[in-house]
This record gives sequence, C-alpha cells and structure tokens, in this order.
Amino acid sequence: MLNVQYLNHSLQELLKSHQEILKMQRELVTERQKSLAAQQSEITKKSSAIKESIITKHLEIQVLLDHNLKTTLSHLEAEDCAAVSSLGWLMENNLSQMQEIEQQLAGITVTLDHLDTRDDLTSDHQSPEVIDRVSGLLNRSESCNVRLEDAKAEQILSHTNNILLLVSSLTPTMRNLVKSYSSDVCLDPDTAHPNLLISPKGDSVTYTEARSKELSDNPSRFDTTLNVISLQSFSFGHHYWELDVTGKTYWELGVTYPSIRRKGDAEDCWLGRGDDSWCVEFFDGEYTAWHRGVPRRLLVTKLFCRIGILCDFPAGSVTFLGADDMSLLFSFCAGSFSNSLHLALCPGHSHNGTNAKPIVICSATSPSLLG
Repeated sequence: MLNVQYLNHSLQELLKSHQEILKMQRELVTERQKSLAAQQSEITKKSSAIKESIITKHLEIQVLLDHNLKTTLSHLEAEDCAAVSSLGWLMENNLSQMQEIEQQLAGITVTLDHLDTRDDLTSDHQSPEVIDRVSGLLNRSESCNVRLEDAKAEQILSHTNNILLLVSSLTPTMRNLVKSYSSDVCLDPDTAHPNLLISPKGDSVTYTEARSKELSDNPSRFDTTLNVISLQSFSFGHHYWELDVTGKTYWELGVTYPSIRRKGDAEDCWLGRGDDSWCVEFFDGEYTAWHRGVPRRLLVTKLFCRIGILCDFPAGSVTFLGADDMSLLFSFCAGSFSNSLHLALCPGHSHNGTNAKPIVICSATSPSLLG
C-alpha cells in the first residue's frame, strides 16, 4: 500500500514538474509568436515605406520629364508660330503684288488694244512704280531669312537623346541591381549524372542517351536524377547567375546545399523536393517553384530564353527571374541559410529530341548579361 502511495506521489510530482515546464514553454512560445508577429508587421511596414518612396521618386521623375517636354515643345511651337506668321506676311504681300500686277497687265492690254497714235504711249500707267515694288519684294523674299534655327534643333535633339541614354542606362532597375552581383561559376563534372555531358569549360550541360561508362561512381555523383552542381559554393554576399534555356521544353534550375541526397530513388534527390534545395521547374510550357516537396504553380505563360537566379545571403532569399525582361518568377525566403550553396541544374531527358538543347551558363561579363 505504501509503495502504491509512493508511486502515486512520485507520479504527481513528475506530472506537476512537466506541467510547470509546459506552462513555461507555452509562455515562451506565446512571447515568440508575439515577437514573430511584430517582426512580420515591421517588415511589412518597412517594405511599404520603401515601395512608397520608390513610387514617389518615379512620379517626381515623370513630373520633371513632363515639365521638360512641355517647356521644350512650347519654345519650338513659339518659334514655329513666329516663322509661319512671318512667312504668311510675305505670302500676303506676294499675293497683293500679284493682284496689282494683274491689274497693271489688264490696263496695259486695254491701252494697247485702243492705241491710235504714238502720243498715247505717254499715258501714265504707273508701271515703273509697280515694277520697282515687285522687284524689291522679290529681292527681299528670294534670300528669305525666315527659318528655324537648325543648330538649336540639333542641340535639343542631342540633349533629348542624352536624357534617353541616361534613363536607359539606369533602367530597368532590377537589371542594373543584379548585374552588380553577377558571379562566374562552372559546373563540377564529378557531380554530373552519367547521362550528362559537361562542356570543357564547365559552362553548359547536355543530356545524352549514351551513358558514359568511363566515369567513376564517386560519392559526389548523382546516380539517378539528371543533376549537376557547380564546382564553386557560396556562403555570403549576393550572387546572380543567368542561364540560357533557349529551345528547351523541360529543365530544373536552382540552388542546393552540398548535403543534397545524390544516390538512389529518394524523392529528395530531385531539386526542390527536400529541405536542401530550391528550384523552379519548366515542363511543357508550365513553370513550378519547388522547396520541401511543395509545388507552387506559377501563373506565367511567357516562354523565356534566359532564367536568372539571384541568391541573397543577407536577406536569406533565392529569387528566380525571367531574365529576358527581368520579370519576377518566384522568390523563396529562407530567413537564413545553414550551409553554403551551389548552383544546381537539371537539363531533363531529350523527350524524343524536343529537349535536346543544352543549358548554358552565361558569362558574368557578357554584354547580354550586363546590358
């Protein structure tokens, strides 16, 4: 009986101890939840402020451009109006002189028709005065100085073109932002699936039906999934890579920890299916973002020739871009990365020749990447 009481007492003490620990953990979790909610609110508030500031700046730029356009056009229109008015005055004078000439010609014709004696030739028809006035008008209008100033027009066009070049050099904003993060990278052939061909420079990967028998089956090599990762890994800073996927109907692009599973048929050998990797997949015209095995169908219909991957270690994010026009495809936010990251590629099977093209890593210094 004492033993039972002792056991009950011990159990009560144990349960009370667990109860206190759980209450304490509940308080900690509650505080953590409040902290996370506050952080979430702060991020939303900060993001909204940044977006408002950017919108304001763009509106100010638009106001300046509109004002500059209005001022320039008003000056040109004033000069145009003055020139047209001056030329109109000369044209009216010409018309008036033409009418007077016609009258004089008519008078002379009548006189000649009724001429009886040579004495009538002394009649005053004022022809010499008209002739002098017409000659003067012709002399004034022959070398007419009424014209738009060509040099000024060329300067205006030159300044306008400079504005265009300046704005073009600064936009699109994301293109100029990511180009400063561009990093050279090459593929590691020791990690490539035996059905993948890696170029000598390590800047492209192509699927081949002929499985290579010369490759050693080392621990780094993917033996089931058609993956290859970069030789270089990155653990801090910002890094951007651009991949040419022209002519392909299937591919997977992303980043991965070196710990990604490489052997066997496990689901997490595929990019984005486990905790170790993040990717965007393109298959038969559809884009899907993958992480932790969760698919997110992207509402994108454009067929991009180039895909950009921006890895931001300070923000703990991986962003995928349609690099043709720098449009956003999807952005993952991990908060922080627990290991270094490799670029990871999967060119996919050939699909009866429809997906035979390689994936090419664009050079970080190529004009198409930096332009």
